[in-house]
Amino acid sequence: MAKDGEKSDWKEFLWNPRTREFLGRTASSWGLIFLFYLIFYTCLAGMFALTMYVMLQTLDEHRPTWQDRLSTPGLVIRPRADDTFEIVYTKEDTESWDLYAQTLDKFLQPYNDSLQAQKNHECAPDKYFIQEDSGEVKNNPKRSCQFNRTVLQSCSGIDDRYYGYREGQPCIIIKLNRVIGLLPGKDNQAPYVTCAAKKDDADKIGELIYFPPNGTINPMYFPYYGKKAQVNYSQPLVAVKFLNITHNEDVNIECKINAENIPVGGERDKFAGRVSFKLRINSKN
Repeated sequence: MAKDGEKSDWKEFLWNPRTREFLGRTASSWGLIFLFYLIFYTCLAGMFALTMYVMLQTLDEHRPTWQDRLSTPGLVIRPRADDTFEIVYTKEDTESWDLYAQTLDKFLQPYNDSLQAQKNHECAPDKYFIQEDSGEVKNNPKRSCQFNRTVLQSCSGIDDRYYGYREGQPCIIIKLNRVIGLLPGKDNQAPYVTCAAKKDDADKIGELIYFPPNGTINPMYFPYYGKKAQVNYSQPLVAVKFLNITHNEDVNIECKINAENIPVGGERDKFAGRVSFKLRINSKN
């Protein structure tokens, strides 16, 4: 009998036909609760939308308000067949270096002179290309300076489509990472890239030649205004050609950017402003 009484109590709690209550509440009571939470969550959503709207008004569509990246640009090299920063091949074995040449071909394609002439501006060299906004009127999209592939001369892949790898005089392309607003150097002085062997390999690296001459990066490519503001920006490059590096031995090399206001290495990132890699050219002769 007790079980029948408990079952009856549960049924009455779910629906009481005498008081017309569902789960202990009348329809008007449930309606008031629903109305309360509807108004409550509508207000919360409105406050959230208003907050987001106010925050978005403080943002510039073309330039981040805050930058959490390092102010010192990093360097990267091409070609890179993998993530090990090692370039190893045998001079007489075409298959061992052909991938490097193909990688450089693909990388330099956007720098073809014809494409650069279509997309980018022929800038006045040896000075920063400043493009100021006119008050609240944004000067966007901003123009970008041409960096023509032919500037890399014998490392351009135009006269030598093997980039020196077949002769054991390989070219390495060095690219400076983008940092918005960076003005490297001082008073329009051009930054430049230098490469050297690590201490134990100093006698193995041989003679180097840089393109453009002296590894110079012209100031006209700075400042960079961001991907949205400067959609056609072409990062300046420096090519290094190794003329008589020692064969059949590992040579550990470090390249760095040199400018008065660009510190190389630091507590936050010891590789800031420089890049290290291993170069080994095997020869059967």
